[in-house]
Amino acid sequence: MDSVRRVTRLLMKQIRPRAQTLTSLLGFLGLASLLVAKAADSNAAAEPPIVNPGPPPSDAVVLFDGKDLSKWRGENGAARWDLKDGTMMVNGTGSLISKETFGDCQLHLEWAAPEEVQDEGQGRGNSGVYLLGRYEIQELDSYNNQTYPDGQAGAFYGHAAPLVNVARKPGEWQTYDIIFHAPRTAADGTIKPGSFTVLHNGVLVQDHVPIPGEPTTAAQFRGIAAEGPLVLQDHGNPVRFRNIWIRRL
Repeated sequence: MDSVRRVTRLLMKQIRPRAQTLTSLLGFLGLASLLVAKAADSNAAAEPPIVNPGPPPSDAVVLFDGKDLSKWRGENGAARWDLKDGTMMVNGTGSLISKETFGDCQLHLEWAAPEEVQDEGQGRGNSGVYLLGRYEIQELDSYNNQTYPDGQAGAFYGHAAPLVNVARKPGEWQTYDIIFHAPRTAADGTIKPGSFTVLHNGVLVQDHVPIPGEPTTAAQFRGIAAEGPLVLQDHGNPVRFRNIWIRRL
Protein backbone atom coordinates (compact mmCIF):
# COMPACT_ATOMS: atom_id res chain seq x y z
CA MET A 1 0.00 0.00 0.00
CA ASP A 2 2.81 2.39 0.92
CA SER A 3 4.51 1.66 -2.35
CA VAL A 4 1.32 2.56 -4.25
CA ARG A 5 1.14 5.89 -2.40
CA ARG A 6 4.76 6.59 -3.20
CA VAL A 7 4.21 5.88 -6.88
CA THR A 8 1.08 8.08 -6.90
CA ARG A 9 2.92 11.00 -5.30
CA LEU A 10 5.75 10.62 -7.77
CA LEU A 11 3.34 10.67 -10.72
CA MET A 12 1.59 13.81 -9.40
CA LYS A 13 4.93 15.58 -9.11
CA GLN A 14 5.55 14.81 -12.76
CA ILE A 15 2.07 15.79 -13.94
CA ARG A 16 1.56 19.11 -12.08
CA PRO A 17 4.35 21.12 -13.79
CA ARG A 18 3.27 19.85 -17.18
CA ALA A 19 -0.34 20.78 -16.47
CA GLN A 20 0.72 24.27 -15.41
CA THR A 21 2.83 24.59 -18.55
CA LEU A 22 -0.11 23.51 -20.69
CA THR A 23 -2.37 26.03 -18.96
CA SER A 24 0.15 28.81 -19.56
CA LEU A 25 0.51 27.81 -23.18
CA LEU A 26 -3.24 27.86 -23.70
CA GLY A 27 -3.42 31.29 -22.06
CA PHE A 28 -0.66 32.61 -24.31
CA LEU A 29 -2.37 31.26 -27.41
CA GLY A 30 -5.63 32.89 -26.35
CA LEU A 31 -3.92 36.26 -25.87
CA ALA A 32 -2.17 35.96 -29.22
CA SER A 33 -5.46 35.21 -30.95
CA LEU A 34 -7.02 38.28 -29.33
CA LEU A 35 -4.16 40.50 -30.49
CA VAL A 36 -4.40 39.15 -34.04
CA ALA A 37 -8.15 39.81 -34.07
CA LYS A 38 -7.63 43.38 -32.85
CA ALA A 39 -4.95 43.97 -35.47
CA ALA A 40 -7.30 42.70 -38.16
CA ASP A 41 -10.03 45.07 -36.91
CA SER A 42 -7.54 47.95 -36.92
CA ASN A 43 -6.47 47.20 -40.49
CA ALA A 44 -10.09 47.02 -41.57
CA ALA A 45 -10.80 50.43 -39.99
CA ALA A 46 -7.81 51.98 -41.78
CA GLU A 47 -8.90 50.80 -45.23
CA PRO A 48 -8.76 53.93 -47.47
CA PRO A 49 -11.90 55.03 -49.29
CA ILE A 50 -12.18 54.38 -53.01
CA VAL A 51 -11.97 57.49 -55.19
CA ASN A 52 -12.42 57.48 -58.94
CA PRO A 53 -9.46 59.57 -60.18
CA GLY A 54 -11.47 61.18 -62.96
CA PRO A 55 -10.52 63.88 -63.73
CA PRO A 56 -11.96 65.40 -61.73
CA PRO A 57 -11.70 62.98 -58.77
CA SER A 58 -15.05 61.68 -57.56
CA ASP A 59 -14.61 63.34 -54.13
CA ALA A 60 -13.75 66.77 -55.57
CA VAL A 61 -15.92 69.89 -55.49
CA VAL A 62 -16.11 71.18 -59.05
CA LEU A 63 -15.98 74.98 -58.94
CA PHE A 64 -15.98 75.56 -62.67
CA ASP A 65 -16.75 73.10 -65.48
CA GLY A 66 -17.28 75.61 -68.26
CA LYS A 67 -21.07 75.80 -67.94
CA ASP A 68 -21.83 78.66 -65.54
CA LEU A 69 -20.58 80.81 -62.66
CA SER A 70 -23.01 79.39 -60.09
CA LYS A 71 -20.26 78.47 -57.60
CA TRP A 72 -18.93 82.03 -57.52
CA ARG A 73 -19.91 85.53 -56.45
CA GLY A 74 -18.41 88.90 -57.26
CA GLU A 75 -16.89 91.35 -54.82
CA ASN A 76 -20.17 93.28 -54.68
CA GLY A 77 -22.88 90.97 -55.95
CA ALA A 78 -23.17 88.38 -58.71
CA ALA A 79 -20.18 87.00 -60.63
CA ARG A 80 -19.97 88.82 -63.97
CA TRP A 81 -16.88 87.51 -65.73
CA ASP A 82 -17.24 86.68 -69.43
CA LEU A 83 -18.32 83.11 -70.08
CA LYS A 84 -17.39 81.72 -73.51
CA ASP A 85 -16.39 78.37 -75.06
CA GLY A 86 -16.14 76.60 -71.70
CA THR A 87 -13.94 79.28 -70.13
CA MET A 88 -14.42 82.29 -67.91
CA MET A 89 -12.39 85.44 -68.43
CA VAL A 90 -11.43 88.41 -66.29
CA ASN A 91 -13.22 91.51 -67.63
CA GLY A 92 -12.64 94.28 -65.12
CA THR A 93 -15.76 93.64 -63.01
CA GLY A 94 -13.77 92.58 -59.94
CA SER A 95 -12.37 89.39 -58.47
CA LEU A 96 -14.38 86.18 -58.11
CA ILE A 97 -14.94 84.62 -54.68
CA SER A 98 -16.08 81.03 -54.21
CA LYS A 99 -19.37 80.64 -52.38
CA GLU A 100 -18.05 77.62 -50.49
CA THR A 101 -15.16 77.87 -48.03
CA PHE A 102 -12.26 75.46 -47.74
CA GLY A 103 -9.36 74.72 -45.41
CA ASP A 104 -6.57 72.27 -46.14
CA CYS A 105 -7.04 71.21 -49.73
CA GLN A 106 -5.80 69.99 -53.08
CA LEU A 107 -6.62 72.47 -55.84
CA HIS A 108 -6.47 72.06 -59.60
CA LEU A 109 -7.03 74.91 -62.03
CA GLU A 110 -6.12 75.81 -65.59
CA TRP A 111 -5.44 79.33 -66.79
CA ALA A 112 -4.14 81.19 -69.83
CA ALA A 113 -2.60 84.62 -70.22
CA PRO A 114 -3.76 86.70 -73.22
CA GLU A 115 -2.29 85.60 -76.53
CA GLU A 116 -1.67 89.19 -77.58
CA VAL A 117 1.21 90.68 -75.59
CA GLN A 118 0.50 94.29 -74.69
CA ASP A 119 2.73 95.07 -71.73
CA GLU A 120 5.66 93.76 -69.71
CA GLY A 121 6.55 92.83 -66.15
CA GLN A 122 3.58 92.78 -63.78
CA GLY A 123 1.32 94.33 -66.42
CA ARG A 124 1.41 91.25 -68.61
CA GLY A 125 -1.24 88.55 -68.07
CA ASN A 126 -1.47 89.19 -64.33
CA SER A 127 -3.92 87.39 -62.04
CA GLY A 128 -3.65 85.12 -59.03
CA VAL A 129 -5.40 82.49 -56.94
CA TYR A 130 -5.80 83.13 -53.21
CA LEU A 131 -6.24 80.16 -50.87
CA LEU A 132 -8.46 81.05 -47.88
CA GLY A 133 -8.78 84.38 -49.68
CA ARG A 134 -5.44 85.25 -48.06
CA TYR A 135 -2.43 83.48 -49.58
CA GLU A 136 -1.66 84.01 -53.26
CA ILE A 137 -0.04 81.85 -55.87
CA GLN A 138 0.76 84.28 -58.66
CA GLU A 139 -0.45 83.93 -62.24
CA LEU A 140 1.53 85.93 -64.77
CA ASP A 141 2.70 85.69 -68.35
CA SER A 142 6.29 84.78 -67.43
CA TYR A 143 7.34 83.61 -70.89
CA ASN A 144 10.32 85.80 -71.81
CA ASN A 145 9.04 88.41 -69.37
CA GLN A 146 11.39 89.82 -66.73
CA THR A 147 10.00 90.71 -63.30
CA TYR A 148 10.96 90.26 -59.64
CA PRO A 149 11.39 86.52 -58.84
CA ASP A 150 8.75 86.24 -56.11
CA GLY A 151 6.20 87.90 -58.40
CA GLN A 152 6.39 85.63 -61.43
CA ALA A 153 4.15 82.70 -62.38
CA GLY A 154 4.21 79.97 -59.75
CA ALA A 155 5.48 82.25 -56.98
CA PHE A 156 4.02 82.36 -53.49
CA TYR A 157 3.62 86.08 -54.06
CA GLY A 158 6.03 88.20 -52.06
CA HIS A 159 7.40 85.19 -50.18
CA ALA A 160 8.94 82.53 -52.42
CA ALA A 161 10.02 82.49 -56.06
CA PRO A 162 9.29 79.31 -58.01
CA LEU A 163 12.09 76.74 -58.16
CA VAL A 164 12.01 76.93 -61.97
CA ASN A 165 10.20 78.93 -64.65
CA VAL A 166 8.02 76.55 -66.66
CA ALA A 167 5.69 79.15 -68.20
CA ARG A 168 4.13 78.33 -71.54
CA LYS A 169 3.78 80.84 -74.39
CA PRO A 170 1.10 83.55 -74.16
CA GLY A 171 -2.35 82.18 -74.95
CA GLU A 172 -1.44 78.56 -74.14
CA TRP A 173 -3.22 76.76 -71.32
CA GLN A 174 -1.29 76.22 -68.10
CA THR A 175 -2.06 74.10 -65.05
CA TYR A 176 -1.64 74.57 -61.32
CA ASP A 177 -1.90 71.68 -58.89
CA ILE A 178 -1.65 73.01 -55.35
CA ILE A 179 -1.46 71.23 -51.99
CA PHE A 180 -2.34 73.73 -49.29
CA HIS A 181 -2.23 73.48 -45.50
CA ALA A 182 -3.48 76.52 -43.62
CA PRO A 183 -1.59 78.26 -40.80
CA ARG A 184 -3.07 77.61 -37.36
CA THR A 185 -3.05 79.22 -33.95
CA ALA A 186 -1.34 76.98 -31.38
CA ALA A 187 -2.56 76.53 -27.80
CA ASP A 188 0.00 79.06 -26.54
CA GLY A 189 -1.22 81.68 -29.03
CA THR A 190 1.70 81.41 -31.45
CA ILE A 191 1.17 80.81 -35.16
CA LYS A 192 1.97 77.37 -36.54
CA PRO A 193 2.92 77.94 -40.21
CA GLY A 194 0.99 76.31 -43.02
CA SER A 195 2.52 75.20 -46.31
CA PHE A 196 2.29 75.38 -50.09
CA THR A 197 3.34 72.66 -52.50
CA VAL A 198 2.75 73.68 -56.12
CA LEU A 199 3.15 71.98 -59.48
CA HIS A 200 3.07 74.30 -62.48
CA ASN A 201 2.45 72.47 -65.74
CA GLY A 202 3.28 69.24 -63.90
CA VAL A 203 6.64 70.51 -62.60
CA LEU A 204 7.34 71.13 -58.89
CA VAL A 205 7.86 74.87 -58.30
CA GLN A 206 7.03 75.20 -54.56
CA ASP A 207 8.19 72.39 -52.27
CA HIS A 208 6.40 72.47 -48.90
CA VAL A 209 7.09 76.21 -48.56
CA PRO A 210 5.98 77.61 -45.18
CA ILE A 211 3.08 80.06 -44.95
CA PRO A 212 3.85 82.29 -41.95
CA GLY A 213 0.32 83.59 -41.43
CA GLU A 214 0.16 87.18 -42.64
CA PRO A 215 -1.91 87.60 -45.80
CA THR A 216 -0.42 88.30 -49.21
CA THR A 217 -0.46 91.82 -50.64
CA ALA A 218 -3.93 92.74 -51.98
CA ALA A 219 -5.64 89.87 -50.13
CA GLN A 220 -9.29 90.59 -49.39
CA PHE A 221 -9.35 88.62 -46.13
CA ARG A 222 -7.29 88.96 -42.95
CA GLY A 223 -6.52 86.97 -39.82
CA ILE A 224 -5.82 83.29 -39.13
CA ALA A 225 -8.76 81.10 -40.09
CA ALA A 226 -9.44 77.39 -40.47
CA GLU A 227 -11.39 77.97 -43.68
CA GLY A 228 -11.95 80.66 -46.26
CA PRO A 229 -13.03 81.14 -49.87
CA LEU A 230 -10.99 80.71 -53.00
CA VAL A 231 -10.42 84.05 -54.73
CA LEU A 232 -9.50 84.54 -58.40
CA GLN A 233 -7.98 87.97 -58.87
CA ASP A 234 -9.07 90.60 -61.34
CA HIS A 235 -5.84 92.49 -62.00
CA GLY A 236 -7.12 94.16 -65.14
CA ASN A 237 -5.76 91.63 -67.64
CA PRO A 238 -8.08 89.30 -69.61
CA VAL A 239 -6.78 86.05 -68.11
CA ARG A 240 -8.92 82.97 -68.82
CA PHE A 241 -9.76 80.02 -66.53
CA ARG A 242 -11.19 76.53 -66.97
CA ASN A 243 -11.42 73.15 -65.19
CA ILE A 244 -11.29 74.22 -61.53
CA TRP A 245 -11.81 71.59 -58.84
CA ILE A 246 -10.81 71.22 -55.21
CA ARG A 247 -10.55 68.35 -52.71
CA ARG A 248 -10.78 68.87 -48.97
CA LEU A 249 -7.93 67.21 -47.06
